[in-house]
Amino acid sequence: MVVKLYKRMILPHPESDLSLNLMVLGVDIVEELKGKDFILIESLMESFLKKQKKRTPDMFLNSLTFLYTCGLIEKKDFKVKLVGKKTGQIDLFLND
Repeated sequence: MVVKLYKRMILPHPESDLSLNLMVLGVDIVEELKGKDFILIESLMESFLKKQKKRTPDMFLNSLTFLYTCGLIEKKDFKVKLVGKKTGQIDLFLND
């Protein structure tokens, strides 16, 4: 995807498909995880890929990594679940 910078604003290419954006894909994963306990990653990926033919396993793993980095999901073995709501902003540089 070609991105042009204009006055500090990112403008996506006019022909780019925004439904394949990392954050949009992440929202679909969050919606799938809402109200559920730990879900097997493989079954989550199957439902993710069925929603749109253009989706790939790489997109799924990148979205999952993004959500984990933001602190929105936690993992246990080969399963993930949505983390409860936290108050305040996440500090990426704080070592717990």
